[in-house]
Amino acid sequence: MYFCIMNYSIEKVTALIGAHRYGDSPSTVGFLLTDSRSLCFPEETLFFALKSERNDGHRYIDELYRRGVRNFVVEKVPANYALKYPDGNFLKVLHPLEALQRLAERHRDEFRIPIIGITGSNGKTIVKEWLYQVLSGVGCHSTQNTQPSTLSTTLSPLSVTRSPKSYNSQIGVPLSVWLLHEQTQVGIFEAGISRKGEMEALRDIIQPTIGVITNIGTAHQENFESVDEKCQEKLKLFKDAEVVFYSANDPVIARHIGELKCKTIPYQAWEGELPFIDRASKENAGACAAVAEYLFKELGVKNEHPGVIAERLKRLEPVAMRLEVKEGQHGCTLINDSYNSDINSLDIALDFMNRRPDHKGRKRTLILSDIYQSGMAAEELYHDVSLLCEKRGVEKFIGIGPEITAQASQINIFEKYFYSSCEEFIGSDVFSQLKNEVILLKGARPFGFDGLTELLEQKVHETILAVNLNALVDNLNYYRSFMRPETKIVCMVKADAYGAGAVEVAKTLQDHRVDYLAVAVADEGVTLRKAGITQNIMIMNPEMTSFKTMFDYELEPEVYSFRLLDALIKAARKEGITGYPVHIKLDTGMHRLGFNASQMDSGESNHNSTLYTLHSPLDEIDRLIDILQHQQAVVPRSVFSHFVGSDSADFDEFSALQFERFDKASKRLQAAFPHRILRHMDNSAGIEHFPQRQLDMCRLGIGLYGVDSIDNRILNTVSTLKTTILQMRRVPKEETVGYSRKGVLTRDSVIAAIPIGYADGLNRHLGRGRCYCLVNGKRAPYVGNICMDVAMIDVTDIDCREGDTVEIFGDHLPVTVLSDCLDTIPYEVLTGISNRVKRVYFQD
Repeated sequence: MYFCIMNYSIEKVTALIGAHRYGDSPSTVGFLLTDSRSLCFPEETLFFALKSERNDGHRYIDELYRRGVRNFVVEKVPANYALKYPDGNFLKVLHPLEALQRLAERHRDEFRIPIIGITGSNGKTIVKEWLYQVLSGVGCHSTQNTQPSTLSTTLSPLSVTRSPKSYNSQIGVPLSVWLLHEQTQVGIFEAGISRKGEMEALRDIIQPTIGVITNIGTAHQENFESVDEKCQEKLKLFKDAEVVFYSANDPVIARHIGELKCKTIPYQAWEGELPFIDRASKENAGACAAVAEYLFKELGVKNEHPGVIAERLKRLEPVAMRLEVKEGQHGCTLINDSYNSDINSLDIALDFMNRRPDHKGRKRTLILSDIYQSGMAAEELYHDVSLLCEKRGVEKFIGIGPEITAQASQINIFEKYFYSSCEEFIGSDVFSQLKNEVILLKGARPFGFDGLTELLEQKVHETILAVNLNALVDNLNYYRSFMRPETKIVCMVKADAYGAGAVEVAKTLQDHRVDYLAVAVADEGVTLRKAGITQNIMIMNPEMTSFKTMFDYELEPEVYSFRLLDALIKAARKEGITGYPVHIKLDTGMHRLGFNASQMDSGESNHNSTLYTLHSPLDEIDRLIDILQHQQAVVPRSVFSHFVGSDSADFDEFSALQFERFDKASKRLQAAFPHRILRHMDNSAGIEHFPQRQLDMCRLGIGLYGVDSIDNRILNTVSTLKTTILQMRRVPKEETVGYSRKGVLTRDSVIAAIPIGYADGLNRHLGRGRCYCLVNGKRAPYVGNICMDVAMIDVTDIDCREGDTVEIFGDHLPVTVLSDCLDTIPYEVLTGISNRVKRVYFQD
């Protein structure tokens, strides 16, 4: 994400953050950058080298300097900076994050305008976006950074600056506030916290004059002693506010709102006309109405403000909380972000598209509608859009709308097309010739991009597996929280990423800098390489026929036997390869695969070995070392083993024995070579259960996909399998449903047919009432036998209709419910989802 305002001189920035400057190159700062992967405008960029437990921004200074960045906020100035970076400016501070926050705070001080600060447990982003929709439709005489005196619905749009997406963290808030510019007349920023002590910094940055607290729920509750403590922490945002609006229906807020010294106003759910019917939407709309009415009075709206508000609430548009990746027709991939259209969210979406590797070298295409209420002159706006597109690698530009068409000359993309409406575009040759492209759809709701997306989508049946990539990252970070910063991590993406789709999952994991990916066989690794994955890939079950493939695609095999090792060495020598990395597997008690590292009584032999002369375990490790030392074709990169029962305390004694065996054998291997050989034994359960045994690296499998194997609880749901109701019919009592008349009805029933069966991965043993799905949040048991392509469910007591969504497993029906019914494990359910089920990917 890139953040730009009017330019500040490097001298001014240095003074504002209290830095000591090293380097004297003249420079201006317009863009703030905290993630090196998102670099776009290097010449005017100020990079903050932030440190975290697992990363350090200082590592990327070299790369960023080569790419044109000249301004850096650092904790430590690089050695010989004047020689290595002769044009660089290094602003040394104690803490770069605090410097980022201080810069945003000083920038905020420049503005004497209404600033709305929003917090709460749920609904922050919705309220922020809807307030933007309500307010930005109102006109204002003034365009200065002073409080405007007169507004009307017919004048120039009110210029509103808001947080992009849900940028509400310690990093996101200062980057959002940095977006305030000379034309801004109202600011709207959300603030989120996860522990005590965080809100004070956000308050100083936002400095809200108007506050909104939506509700207090259980999100991020783990770092607070009680919901009351969390409520009090959130209310600190409004210490110096003039007025605070709060949910009248939240008893926790009601207990503490009186602690504020400013004016407080409760809001109720909106009972007027809305395009949404759920209770949460009515509550969020009520907050928007209350704030808008107050603000309009303060600013002096000419028209009847209740009427203005009601009209805008009737036209509220849904808020896209996530980017959607879908397979399109004719070899296209669609990135759908068509619920809002502004330059900041456009940059986020373009960055997302640009950072995803594409193995087919397909053209990157942007379909963009007119951008409303930007607060910028049209020429300037679309000039900036063009710059973003050029920097983010857009090769084909399709503009839709009268304003963007009128500004066609501002778009400096070689291949560009413009249409007044989606209908005109759909009827064109350009639309019919879209193929083999990565297409970002970014449009304001009035342009009907939903219909455009539907036409471009690959047509499949109504059953989909929705994969939440943000949940995947949340699970990754959950397990990383148990690990030392220096410990590496291997992420399992075998079995098509446990059914979630290996390519998109691997792209996300690579983007979050995991150290290794692991697949079962070489063909899975080839698929990832062809999809543009450059990360190290480990092959857990290499086949002897795949050695050439592994060499060609730089895939690193596991080696578990002398026969495999001998064949691999011969194959590498034949190809003239030396020093090829391999991963040595030891058997410490699983007795599945691996070189024997089990401790036996002196003189006892391994009578199960049939391939080679019998050896004691110690002899096997010695023999392995001897072979590895007397060849140059392969080199051990890591050595590892598997715990038999790290998910249960019942096996702790045996786990300790396994670790003792591994520790002894792996140290012998390490000592035999001058280079570092990584050791790893912890899997998902082991990371949590045995953090003291994490060694150099850990392997993350089922936990990555949201299932904690220690107690079978769900972490963050990654995969949701859902379908739709095809048909409903009334079936009288004592009739039967399905094959072999196994679904005998005991009452007059309403039976729905859904397009999913055992060929899709819905296990046949779930039928005959053994399990259920969810229809509109209600349990609907399976009736009769599950068929190959269709299942029948009982919806007699459920308010539903044909076309309604059915959840097979997901956020509201954990996959563990199905695995428990089947007396199996979640792995089997997840990996059993057929490839004919369409995968749809989401990301904030």
